[in-house]
Formats: sequence, C-alpha cells, structure tokens
Amino acid sequence: MIVAVGVNSTKKYLFPLEQRLEWLRQVFSGYPNIGVDHFENLTAHYCQRIGAHYLLRGLRNGSDFDYEKTISQLNHIVGNGIETVFLISQPEYSHISSTIVREIIVGGGDPTPFIPPEVAETFQSALQARGKNV
Repeated sequence: MIVAVGVNSTKKYLFPLEQRLEWLRQVFSGYPNIGVDHFENLTAHYCQRIGAHYLLRGLRNGSDFDYEKTISQLNHIVGNGIETVFLISQPEYSHISSTIVREIIVGGGDPTPFIPPEVAETFQSALQARGKNV
C-alpha cells in the first residue's frame, strides 16, 4: 500500500511537502508494507505509473460521498478501470477536516487532539520554523 500526497500547485500549504512526507513516514514507520510517496497532476495517472488497481478514499459524510463518487467515476475512465474503495470514518472522527485543523493552527489554537501523536511530537518545532507559535 502506498500513502501518496497529491501536490496541487494552486493550493497554499502550511508546511512544506518534505515535512508532510516525513510526518507520514513517522506515522506509518511500524508498517513495513506501507510506503509514502507524492505526485503531481492526476491521481489516476499516478496510479497507472505505479501499477495500482485500487484507490482507498475516506468518507466523513454524505457530502464527501457525493464529491468522491464523481471523482471515482472520472478516475475509472481516465485511469483505465482503476477502482475506488470507500472507507467510512468512525463517528468520533467525522467532524475533523484539514480545513478545520488548518483554521485551528492559523488561529493559534492547539491542534494536537486532531493530529497523530507522531506528528504532535515534532509539530511545535515545525510551526516555529514557519514563524508561528501555538
């Protein structure tokens, strides 16, 4: 399994790509069958390049499903039959989104209840490197 970060040149990120990849490597360090990678452009093309046949996508609610269903249908066409498997979040996590966590960080709040412990350990130093304190 590969956890891949899609890089969107039009999106503004709080942390550099390498920092985000390092956090993912830390989170999955105990799982030798999980790799971490990144890509630009279409997810379906990345899947073709690495020989993937399935995409795993998380769903928090019905709105996520509506959006992801459309994307999965397009990926199936563009990706020559790539299948998307949806995983439904546990209720205690369904309210967490990257947008909300980003707002907590930018607003000076404590995001540690919403991030993995492996990330929380180095988060403060990464934030200070950006010039912000939480």
